[in-house]
Amino acid sequence: MTIFSDTALRGRSILVTGAGRGIGAGIAEAALAAGAAVALADLNGELAQETARRLDPSGARTFACAADVADPSSLARAAEAAAARLGALSGWVNNAGIVQMGPAKDFSPEAWRREFEINVGGVMNGAQAAYRAFAGQGGAIVNIASNAGKVGFPNMAAYNATKAAVINLTRSLAREWAAERINVNAVCPGSVATPMLRGVADRLSAETGQSSDTLFAGMIPAQLGRHIQPIEVGRVVVFLLSEAAEIIRGQSINVDGGETPY
Repeated sequence: MTIFSDTALRGRSILVTGAGRGIGAGIAEAALAAGAAVALADLNGELAQETARRLDPSGARTFACAADVADPSSLARAAEAAAARLGALSGWVNNAGIVQMGPAKDFSPEAWRREFEINVGGVMNGAQAAYRAFAGQGGAIVNIASNAGKVGFPNMAAYNATKAAVINLTRSLAREWAAERINVNAVCPGSVATPMLRGVADRLSAETGQSSDTLFAGMIPAQLGRHIQPIEVGRVVVFLLSEAAEIIRGQSINVDGGETPY
């Protein structure tokens, strides 16, 4: 199943951060299927290149590079190189993020700052880089938040708080940049089969003694009865990047199989 297949983003160039694996790679795959040229940026540049080769063996519609979302100059260089290779950017996806688990009572100030630096500061840095890359021509930004930003899960206080901040930042930027013809939205995934979710299962396994495989298998939305796949999130992101989503603004849309009721 695809959305708008090869037409929704035809002729457009977009950049995805954290595109080496997981949801970022799924977004890149969906955007390519929708006709876009895609810049895959990741802290691990080699991983981004491997993913680009897998998704686009000819290399005709992809560009891969290393980029650190905590460093605005790194994102600026990535945007400039992507535009030189693929053409002017008109779409940007702030996907890169981290999760650090631990009881709130023991969470260190350093770990707290690091999570906000990447998950919130990185989104803001990316949004500013996109604003400049769009060069007054307008465009669309999609931020990857999480259902954790609406619900809050135990032992993930910093992650929950950062994703709530991304939801609010999305509303703020959408309103402030509307006159610049920049549309800003977010999606809130949950239960996506990614290395990050597997890492959560591994951490819980170490704490509880339960099998990581069993824990991971149980991390599914009840209504759906299975894990969500990264490309399924990617298809919703493609829609939000497209002209069809022009009337959707500042929203944080749940893509978690019905787990979050608001």
